[in-house]
Amino acid sequence: MTADGLRIGICGLGTVGSGVVNIFNSHGGLIRQRCGVDLRLTHIGARRDNPDCDLASYRVSRDIFEVVRDPDVDIVVELIGGTTVARQLVMEALEQGKHVVTANKALLAEHGNELAAMAEQRGRALRFEAAVAGGIPVIKTLRESLAANVVSGVVGIINGTGNFILTEMASAGRSFEDVLAEAQALGYAEADPTFDVDGTDAAHKLVILSSLAFGVPLDKDGPFTEGIDRVAPEDLEFARELGYRIKHLGIARRQQAGLDLRVHPALVPEHRQLSQVDGVLNAVMIEADAVGELMLTGPGAGSLPTASAVCGDLVDLGRTLAGITGDPVPILGIPTADLTAQPLLSPDAVTCPWYLRLVASDRPGVMAEITRLLGDSGISIESLIQRPPQGDASHVSVVMLTDRVSGGQIGSAVAEIEMLSALKGGVTTLRVENFEEA
Repeated sequence: MTADGLRIGICGLGTVGSGVVNIFNSHGGLIRQRCGVDLRLTHIGARRDNPDCDLASYRVSRDIFEVVRDPDVDIVVELIGGTTVARQLVMEALEQGKHVVTANKALLAEHGNELAAMAEQRGRALRFEAAVAGGIPVIKTLRESLAANVVSGVVGIINGTGNFILTEMASAGRSFEDVLAEAQALGYAEADPTFDVDGTDAAHKLVILSSLAFGVPLDKDGPFTEGIDRVAPEDLEFARELGYRIKHLGIARRQQAGLDLRVHPALVPEHRQLSQVDGVLNAVMIEADAVGELMLTGPGAGSLPTASAVCGDLVDLGRTLAGITGDPVPILGIPTADLTAQPLLSPDAVTCPWYLRLVASDRPGVMAEITRLLGDSGISIESLIQRPPQGDASHVSVVMLTDRVSGGQIGSAVAEIEMLSALKGGVTTLRVENFEEA
């Protein structure tokens, strides 16, 4: 920081980077007022210009590392994505004595322990509000606002693309492939949407949330992960008939035997606020001992919402560096040396109610055999729907909700059921999240 204030350099001028530039172009004076120091964007590194923003007031470099090596830049904003070049860029920025703001959840999930420790050793800040849930201030909430709480759980819809797809499938009975194509056309999904639909993106975010909530190291391989491509329109229809909606959830809970970290589709009761969060919105529910249950809802992606989170980090950092708010908060809530790994529960050991859907032969004794196999595994049926045969069809759809049982019990029972000759195809299994104590 120089006598004339703080200078910011941005690396990457895509959706989020252009949003940050546009906010500084329109609200630069307001940002400086609220920051209490002259906080200015001066240098942008990008392979090409973005027609969505005016760059006339800034130095522009085609080599992003020129931003990092600019002696007049105090804070580097990493918005290039990926984990290889981004890691190199952040490390060099820290080595150069610069502070870093990033929106890169994959980078943090994979290399966050290393980067946080490096920042601490050099007395530099690493901020990442925009890495999880877009414009929702969930990082600040966990790291600062709830610092006096013991957090027992974090559950959320933390991928807007998946939420949009499930919402559209439920409202119009459309296929996964049809809605995914629309999501790509609207810009909600990437040309390669794999990380959004297979749960990887949400898992990266859950890793960050669980570290802040429970004081554990970041571990990209920690969460059990399932995607939304296994959810069929009929599952959404049956769920609604049973009083539920299907949402793609990230779940992090502190259990007596260890941490329960999961990303998967789940049936959520319609009376729960989380079930009503639709479209590209995100929502994060935090369970803590002092505050109780806290729900944060808002836009989880997009240019300006995510850029708003980046700019919030910049203002916070500017206040800290100007001595207005005192010492910075530890990057992961507590010093990296104090982060303590905890055992991770196997998904086979975690208990919950289950939704089962199958297509079986419409003849006497079939349902009795299925319920016997469930009973042999210690599984009781709480609700059952059996569709009447259509016309001269020989098979009918059957849906069951079970009581709370482990994933291992369900897996064993389903394997036995799928061996029955009366079954047509396999058994669809989905977890039910009733927000009850295990």
